[in-house]
Amino acid sequence: MDIDAPAGKSIRPVRPLPLTDDLMPGPVGARPTITRMRPESLCVDASYQRELSRKSISLIHKMVREWDWRKFKPPVLVKVGDDWHIIDGQHTAIAAATHGGIGEIDVMIVDAVEQVDRAKAFIGHNRDRVAITGTQMFFAAVEAGDEDALTAQQVCERAGATILRNASPGRAYRAGELVAVSALVALVRRRSAQKARIVIETLVKAGCAPISADLVRAVDHVLNDEQYAGDLQPEDVVSTLMKLGPTLGHKAVELSLAKKMHRWRAAAIVIFQNTRKRRGSSRED
Repeated sequence: MDIDAPAGKSIRPVRPLPLTDDLMPGPVGARPTITRMRPESLCVDASYQRELSRKSISLIHKMVREWDWRKFKPPVLVKVGDDWHIIDGQHTAIAAATHGGIGEIDVMIVDAVEQVDRAKAFIGHNRDRVAITGTQMFFAAVEAGDEDALTAQQVCERAGATILRNASPGRAYRAGELVAVSALVALVRRRSAQKARIVIETLVKAGCAPISADLVRAVDHVLNDEQYAGDLQPEDVVSTLMKLGPTLGHKAVELSLAKKMHRWRAAAIVIFQNTRKRRGSSRED
């Protein structure tokens, strides 16, 4: 069944890149075979694959709880004697075995007789891929209807900020461009949408370019943390940010190194010390 593309979405067809003198096709080798196996019948070569860490176990637990065939990627296997070794996808195989209700899984079998070939294939699967950026994950979460991501996007729109999808090499950041989606989502989760909007709006009005994670954390701290709440008003913080300009970053680095603290916290102290207090507070942090 054909599915029409959503209105307003950009669909990019697959097109080959032009071949040049430094881009010539290499040998393709034997085509892999796709089949199905029970995950319990597979093995992992510990001589070059890592042991399960706490993070790995947490990932496997998540996969078991949220198993979805639409997210499934077949593990890659090689035949070693009478055994089938996993080159890539051990977390998927272990999650399938742990789940108990999966049965057989699709696997892709490749030809790698020597261990050095298997190790090289393992490196290729884990190195030769483009890492997903936090911004790409954010916009995917928006498309998936994630509540926090949708709220964060709305906060930015109402505050006049622009979430920068891709930074262009050589182009200077423009005022109001936000490059800290993780800090933005964390802000939304930590505060109300209204308080989050005021933080981002403060940075937009100050002409911050870009709006970084340190700036988001620092301004949130001086406006909303119990330590400072009520001492500073957003419009006064805007004036301070504009007055300090690039020197804020320099002062924050110096203070963070001298006091061995996070740079965002040092930036919050610099902002607080240079901003007029509305309650007559003389605290210097």
